[in-house]
Amino acid sequence: MSYLPHTPEERDEMLRAIGVESVDDLFSNVPEGLRSGPLPIPQGISEMEVLRLLQSLASENLNLDTHPGFLGGGAYHHYIPAAVGAITGRSEFYTSYTPYQAEVSQGTLQAMYEYQTMVAELTGLDISNASLYDAATAITEACTIAINQTRRERVAVLGGLNPEYRKVIETYMHAQDFEVLDIPETWTLDPADLEAALDDTIAGVIVQSPNFWGALERMPQLTDAAHAHGALVIVVGNPLSYALLTPPGEYSADVAVGCGQPFGIPLSYGGPYLGIMATRAGLERRLPGRIAGETVDNTGKRGFVLTLQAREQHIRREKATSNICTNHQLMALAATVYLSLMGKQGIRDLANQCVQRAHYAAGRLVEIPGFSLAFEAPFFNEFTLRAPVPAAEVNRFLLSRGIVGGVDLGTVSGDMGDCLLLAFTEMNSRQQIDDLVTTLHQLQPQTAAEFVAGATGGAS
Repeated sequence: MSYLPHTPEERDEMLRAIGVESVDDLFSNVPEGLRSGPLPIPQGISEMEVLRLLQSLASENLNLDTHPGFLGGGAYHHYIPAAVGAITGRSEFYTSYTPYQAEVSQGTLQAMYEYQTMVAELTGLDISNASLYDAATAITEACTIAINQTRRERVAVLGGLNPEYRKVIETYMHAQDFEVLDIPETWTLDPADLEAALDDTIAGVIVQSPNFWGALERMPQLTDAAHAHGALVIVVGNPLSYALLTPPGEYSADVAVGCGQPFGIPLSYGGPYLGIMATRAGLERRLPGRIAGETVDNTGKRGFVLTLQAREQHIRREKATSNICTNHQLMALAATVYLSLMGKQGIRDLANQCVQRAHYAAGRLVEIPGFSLAFEAPFFNEFTLRAPVPAAEVNRFLLSRGIVGGVDLGTVSGDMGDCLLLAFTEMNSRQQIDDLVTTLHQLQPQTAAEFVAGATGGAS
């Protein structure tokens, strides 16, 4: 395409850096028949006929509105009230994106301000920005906060962090010549082990709780261990969990980040989502992105403005912590509408439903011979289940019976090929959970080889 700025030599250099020979190699996992060429739509048919054809093709997918699903790992199936779409779909919000002539966009600024207030209250911290793109980039921005605040050049990452987030951190830190220290853990980390792994060169410690496997970390003790070495503590978590669990601000965390997708944002095949970020007082001038503030005009009337802009790209750019000067405003608005509809008690009730259903499921699943929980630590709405056969085959078996299974942890680590990460929300009824248990009972007492043959119809 003529408008792409990269020369062939630059493209070749990028391909060499990532270890492939051509752009086509990036799509090698996509079946050949789907990579290129026109859609197999007959010539000369009407718009109505095309629509029917596409609807027929779409109906072949298993969607979570008609089939039970237990996928989690950072994105969760929650009910979205109709009011969320009704408000975010209004043209005043839907087409405005983000206000570059901010003070004439009072409605958008007020929505940002309300969002920030809710995030600060939820996390127990002092100040929130008006959102970032997603959890992964929010974490990398938090790393930059820690590096700039401490004037150190290393960040420590606990092994329970979502591996996709870990890859994004590595990419950003590598590009800036900062070092990432990996701290391995098996399901949860002993605070003494963290203490032993750290030194006074670490700018920030990144801890996810509930972690990627679903286990709750001992956050107050881990925070104390990091602070003992002068490092900032960056907490990654499902923000819904803070409705029941101790929020980061109450155990003196410095930065809280996470994905706001559980708050009124559909799964949508992976995005767009919402990056949440809040910090303690003293770090507000390190915050990336936009911050809406409340003020009064010259007549004393309440109004809203973008504030503290000297910390980022608009003013004094050479001293900016980050060059991010925008936000995911439409997604943040969806979260704001959702949280305002649910209210404090509603969010707490929702979180409790997720906990109760996950623990009911865990109790039922471990009754099946050969299945067990991978860890003994407490968990919120998801947990890791060990299966008597490879997790990939369990998922294939479930899918053949109209059930979307969990995350196959064998794709993350070769040592976890028999582990399945299962998530539960208010959308998983007791009947769905019982059906999952009944279906998995059918695996017994088959051996792995017999099961593979049965699940694939005997095909190799």
